[in-house]
Amino acid sequence: MPPPTLRYRTQGVAPARRPARRPARLHLHHRQRADPTAIPITAFALGTWQIVRLDRKTKQIAQLEDRLIRDPMPLPPRIDPDAVPGFDYRRVRVTGRLRHDQEMLLGPRVHEGANGFMVITPLERDDGDGASPVLVNRGWIAKKFERKADRSIGLPQGLVTVEGLLRSPWKKNMFTPDNVPLKGQWYFPDVAQMAAFTGCEPVWIEETTEPDFIMAAEKESKGIPLGRIAEVNLRNNHAQYIFTWYSLSLATTIMFWMVVRKPPSDIALKVRMSKEWRL
Repeated sequence: MPPPTLRYRTQGVAPARRPARRPARLHLHHRQRADPTAIPITAFALGTWQIVRLDRKTKQIAQLEDRLIRDPMPLPPRIDPDAVPGFDYRRVRVTGRLRHDQEMLLGPRVHEGANGFMVITPLERDDGDGASPVLVNRGWIAKKFERKADRSIGLPQGLVTVEGLLRSPWKKNMFTPDNVPLKGQWYFPDVAQMAAFTGCEPVWIEETTEPDFIMAAEKESKGIPLGRIAEVNLRNNHAQYIFTWYSLSLATTIMFWMVVRKPPSDIALKVRMSKEWRL
């Protein structure tokens, strides 16, 4: 018997198959899921939401400005810290002795392009028996007056009367470093922490001054803290946000209308009529 040929040895072996390619219609199918109306609708909703926020901020500023026109009120001997937010921006008057030995420099803070600090000093009140001390933000000084020996004229002794604004505590953001009280490094006005460190009530008063440029320049040159002007300085940019969001909504709506209104090209028609597109 003749030996089997190579043809019989390879008989029954199936040829190798190439992996099936994913049809392009799947990619076209996923692309069609994007809703072109999402951007104009979302922008319109955000613009409407800014209208609500603008109304709330306007009413809040009006309420705070109403407190500024009232006469300064004396503080009670004992103050409830939880009630302070209800008197935010209320003008007050306190009398006592400034504890310069417990002074805290908050900074760095920039004033008209110059670097410096805010001077925070506890005030031992002389308003009656049992009156608790409070924290007073006396104002800004230049960095060159960081040492007390260079600004002795800005350290009044004896009884002083301070007029200022009662302020609510602030919220610390994630970018501000933590205070280091034992090293005298204060970066953020943490009212509760400062009060606990100096033995005061967690009450923050910002000393105010008249808007006098000549007097302010003289104080700055002598190292006397520059108090703030009695005004509401809350940001109210919601009108700009309203314009931005509504403009974006209008622009994207016009773009969407132009795309829908434009007749399809010959290539687009051929693609739609192809077998893969229909599948």
